[in-house]
Amino acid sequence: MKRMETGPLASAALRTDLAIANQILFDHDLNDGYGHVSVRNDGDPNRYVMLRDIVPGVIDPDSAIEFDLNSVPIPGREGHCRERFIHGEIYRCRPDVNAVVHSHAPELILFSTLREPLRALFQTSAFLGAGAPVFEIRDVLPRSDLLISNAERGEALARSLGSSAVVLMRGHGASIVGTSLIEAIHRTVYAAQNARLQRDAAHFGDVTYLDAFEHEHIRGGNSYDKAWTFWKERALRRWAR
Repeated sequence: MKRMETGPLASAALRTDLAIANQILFDHDLNDGYGHVSVRNDGDPNRYVMLRDIVPGVIDPDSAIEFDLNSVPIPGREGHCRERFIHGEIYRCRPDVNAVVHSHAPELILFSTLREPLRALFQTSAFLGAGAPVFEIRDVLPRSDLLISNAERGEALARSLGSSAVVLMRGHGASIVGTSLIEAIHRTVYAAQNARLQRDAAHFGDVTYLDAFEHEHIRGGNSYDKAWTFWKERALRRWAR
């Protein structure tokens, strides 16, 4: 695979926010040692940034690595994630997406294995709509290790995502997207919260979900920034200890 040419690096502020985003997901128990987050380069839309494979919960902007949309890293930066193709192929297929989260949250894995779809049942999770799609890797490869370790698998995942905000990955986890890093983190937190509520609500009988009008008209707006500010300050306080 041809190595990418060097070009404008993502801004220092963006790389710092990416590192903080990893800490926020760790604080919410949504990012174990195998989850990852990326953000589209704010100076070049044909590149994206991830953190080097490091211990989760470590805020280290200097560990950022940039990739082109073929998921080839810039020269001289090693330690890139095996499943980076999740990110590269989603960015290629979805020009509106500027951040991607891949999470192994148990509550999201649960719904990846059920016939019951993960559906929006409260205001902050309206982005889930009538149900998150599920990526079944057996439709691409009858036998696999479930990992999105090449472009072919990444492209199939991106097709399953379609225009949705979340795609569940059967027996694996979920990939969540946003028009910004803040939106992607916000959606990840509340997709997992919706999964927990939906799981618990099912024990009490029929569940009332949001309807199509509510999906369409509920917007996060400034609430994204409010939550992000709180989560970011908490992450920085923990990092400073």
